[in-house]
Amino acid sequence: MHRGNAPFARRVVDWQKQHGRNDLPWQGTQDPYRVWLSEVMLQQTQVATVRDYYARFLNRFPDVQSLASATLDDVLALWSGLGYYSRARNLHACAQAVVREHGGQFPRLAAALETLPGIGRSTAAAIASICFGERAAILDANVRRVLARLLRFEGDLAQARSVQTLWTQATALLPAGRTAAADMPRYTQGLMDLGATVCLPRNPQCGACPVQPLCAAHQAGDVLRYPVRSRTLRRSSQSIWLLWAQTPAGAVWLHPRPTPGVWAGLHCLALFDSEAALLAVLPHTVRDQAQALPVQTHALTHKDLHLHTWRVTLPARQLPRCEGRWVASTDWPSLGLPAPIRSLLQKK
Repeated sequence: MHRGNAPFARRVVDWQKQHGRNDLPWQGTQDPYRVWLSEVMLQQTQVATVRDYYARFLNRFPDVQSLASATLDDVLALWSGLGYYSRARNLHACAQAVVREHGGQFPRLAAALETLPGIGRSTAAAIASICFGERAAILDANVRRVLARLLRFEGDLAQARSVQTLWTQATALLPAGRTAAADMPRYTQGLMDLGATVCLPRNPQCGACPVQPLCAAHQAGDVLRYPVRSRTLRRSSQSIWLLWAQTPAGAVWLHPRPTPGVWAGLHCLALFDSEAALLAVLPHTVRDQAQALPVQTHALTHKDLHLHTWRVTLPARQLPRCEGRWVASTDWPSLGLPAPIRSLLQKK
């Protein structure tokens, strides 16, 4: 299956054919729109979570033209719960740029793709290599781990200079020769699959790895030492207070969050830094009627948000003294809302 002297790229391509994740809904296509959509959704997000969102997005926006013509609120509403909402904003902006600047056709080269909103070097390379066979190296977090172990790469990947060196080495490992363009889609997908299913951070499955005979870290017996990264992000926490004001008819007081910041661009309950600041915006006549709900914790990637929600019913003519507007109960479900806010409002 894998000849003892087969080069790295050939081993990855052959392994992907037989053992890769060939059943994922975004595989088996060279449609750049679908590959791009899956690549953006998979950033910092598990495959199991992305599957349903990917299907819903394609059902609502089957092509780049339909996505470009949608409103940002439509896109954010469908994205709600997937997190990292800047991805959704960039997705919308990118679709509009493809339609406006490229006639609705994605550029074929990674360098051109990288000029589009929200498409970085690795995502551009993934699209160009999978869809158009370009010899372009990817280097997402999983692939960095695979290559760092393969090469026993001592550079600190918290440093830009070391990352650039690894890019150079990743490029040198690409398929070459007359079959290179044909091999690139499986090679790129194979690297992703190796990082996601075999070369795991804490429990690597070295016995199942097609490149184990070539892996310098395996031969040295120190696989878990790589990749080298001196700086890690510490997890933090933050408490915020939310005002859930609604009318007897069910309208909710909402306002769009500023950019940048927590839940930037999404419609949200009024948000405050303290309980006192929240209560201060309520009319004196209803402060005693405000009800404190149980505190909820919402986990972001590197931060836990402790949500202190106060609920109060106000006549439609009586407005909280903070930014926002009444949104009818029939209208707010179609807005882009943070997942914990949507979940809260749906409970009623």
